[in-house]
Amino acid sequence: MLVMVTPFLAIDHIQLAMPSGEEETARRFYSGLLGMEEISKPAELAKRGGCWFNSGVVQIHVGVEHDFRAAKKAHPALKCADYEGLISRLCAVDVEVTRANDIPGVRRCHIHDPFGNRIELIAEEPL
Repeated sequence: MLVMVTPFLAIDHIQLAMPSGEEETARRFYSGLLGMEEISKPAELAKRGGCWFNSGVVQIHVGVEHDFRAAKKAHPALKCADYEGLISRLCAVDVEVTRANDIPGVRRCHIHDPFGNRIELIAEEPL
């Protein structure tokens, strides 16, 4: 009998792209609005630009892409401890929040970072 071993334990990080020179914009959004902590990149990788952010076990790496195009469909889905509080904070600064009611029992929405990358936010507590 063949026993299958689960090959993956967790997602280590997700990578999103941004245009060159927009690190401060990324910091304002990911740290300032989303409340993530910026973490240092290794020296060799820091030369490439971009920023890394952390919240609990979630890491988002925002890297410079010289021929930048936003991810309009592909996206990370982030489970939120204070979903309504975060949505309120985002709406207060005119971040467009598109609520989705197509999965029964799940409170979720989509936003876009300042570069147009799609991000899904999911409430920790079901409806």
